[in-house]
Amino acid sequence: MVHRSWLDLPWKRAGDGLVLALGALAAALLLRRLRAMPFATALALVWALALVRFAGVPPVLSVALLGAAACAIGSVLAGPRDPVIALPVGLALIGGVAGWTLSWPVHHAWVHAALLGAMCVWRRAALRDGLGRARLGWRAAVAASPSLAAVAVFALGLASVGAWLPTMQADDLAYHLALPSQLQRDAAYLADPARQIWALAPWLGDVLQGIAQVVAQREARGALDALWLLVAAAATWRLARRVDADAATAWLAVALCASLPLLAALLGGMHTELPTTALLLAGALLVVEAQGGAAPEPGVDRLFAGAVVCAGLVALKFGSAVCALVLVGWALARARTRIPWARLPAALALFALLAGSSYVAAWRTTGNPLFPLFNQVFRSPLLPAEQLVDPRWHAGFGIGLPWSITFDTDRYLEAVDGGFGFVLVALAGAWLIALAAGRTRALAVVASIMLFVPLLPMQYARYAFPGLVLLVPALAVATVHALGQRVATRLLLSLCVANLAFQANAHWLLGVNTLRKLVGHLDGASEALRRYAPERTLVAELRRRDDGDSIVLALDPRAPWVAELGRRGRSVAHYAPALERARIVADDDASGAAWQALIRGTGARWLLSRTDGSSDAQRAALAALGARRIARAETAQLWEIEPVQATP
Repeated sequence: MVHRSWLDLPWKRAGDGLVLALGALAAALLLRRLRAMPFATALALVWALALVRFAGVPPVLSVALLGAAACAIGSVLAGPRDPVIALPVGLALIGGVAGWTLSWPVHHAWVHAALLGAMCVWRRAALRDGLGRARLGWRAAVAASPSLAAVAVFALGLASVGAWLPTMQADDLAYHLALPSQLQRDAAYLADPARQIWALAPWLGDVLQGIAQVVAQREARGALDALWLLVAAAATWRLARRVDADAATAWLAVALCASLPLLAALLGGMHTELPTTALLLAGALLVVEAQGGAAPEPGVDRLFAGAVVCAGLVALKFGSAVCALVLVGWALARARTRIPWARLPAALALFALLAGSSYVAAWRTTGNPLFPLFNQVFRSPLLPAEQLVDPRWHAGFGIGLPWSITFDTDRYLEAVDGGFGFVLVALAGAWLIALAAGRTRALAVVASIMLFVPLLPMQYARYAFPGLVLLVPALAVATVHALGQRVATRLLLSLCVANLAFQANAHWLLGVNTLRKLVGHLDGASEALRRYAPERTLVAELRRRDDGDSIVLALDPRAPWVAELGRRGRSVAHYAPALERARIVADDDASGAAWQALIRGTGARWLLSRTDGSSDAQRAALAALGARRIARAETAQLWEIEPVQATP
């Protein structure tokens, strides 16, 4: 098995990563020559400048404003001296409240910029204190272990390469981009679950993406993903310290988390597991730091901060309710007789306010608050009364799962073997020690539950990622206490190298030449889109010709990449059940008449197709409709048909 994994090593992409790493090291050394600073700080500046270069200046500034406002408003509950907690709490507060306003046509750049700026002004003293505390904390953490701090920042930078990429992942193009794109174009989000069954799914992550995109007036996914990475890294370091790690071990924990291949893949998209990881780590910190009954600092309200974190988890994804419930159970077990019963109703009300917007919208629109899930219970007429099932991810749940998910990763994820990293196998002994040792037992048990429970209904590796990251601090501490600092450091750093070598196996976009196209061209983002997401190139051309409200229909069910078109976009994939059924019928009509009726029925003027995905019936329909091919990118094609003239 191990031998086969080495055969799956992406040598070419690993070589690209090595070149990138050497370039970052050289730039950091040059920066140190120009101005005296710790090497970790120089590396952090190099990676930050690279993010600005590839993610763009307006998105980075927009996310910086959002982050500052989140720190400011989050400090109301987390206190003015704790930005590690205040930032994720503030993001959950902002996104949770904004979720209730999506249908209001108020989402203009000046509105959001003014509101975020007002938060910063209102809490400017707390914001200043928090930033000062962060600066001092960074200096102290780096000074305590300069070499391993540099290693951790180096690994974080290699992971952040995912944030450089333009948005090209399948779920983003089919679904996640819809909400931010509608807010930017229409100042409101009007969900239509008949055209996209996930339109009313929990939307906190996409709401925050939308706010950043509206302020920047362009996609800001990479910059916001980098902010979530920053939160996760800071929380990991502090959580390791709270379970008896010294500074060196804490930095090893950060490096190990950063090296996980799936992290780079998540940084390249809009999936919820990245913000879930950050919020989960923040929630664990709140629980661990409340141990022993010590009074919090002035201005800190752990109960309400915890309610906001749990609300954020549920508002990101219904599956994350498991994480929220485990956190609550852990907190109650630690609180014992110190539960503030009188304040619980207010905390529950705050939770409902921040978590509930998407569930209420789904219930009002479809009759199913969890739409499209559990429709066998709620029986919305928009879908059959059965549970959605993806047969690909039922490889089986058993004692051998950690081994299988490590070496047979393609059975659990759209990835290549090794794409989940090697932590679960390489540190299996440390895992047992962490479960037994008093200093790490509680964290290891909770993290193990969050790692495995999401895999019970469906064995899909991405769902286990937040639990894996939460487990890493306990594993690092257990490894160091079992082997000693020197041997453990060598082992953990070797594991980091192995993880980073297989980083490209976590997602196909990391394994192809995306990075070379991005870095090697003046307009690398456009070149990458043209090659790997050609429909986005055609949509840009379409907008230059027609930026109105005409309908665009994607004809290939394998490429329903119309989310960025908002209300204009239609597809015949499973996301739109009625059109999917019509497409199946149309493919059986060789004359093309059924396809003509389908296309005319949508009112489409523009069509997207693939040269390798067009049926004979579809081609006959295009000919009968007089479709004109306007543009082509790789195998994707853009067609125009004349709209039906209304009868006088």
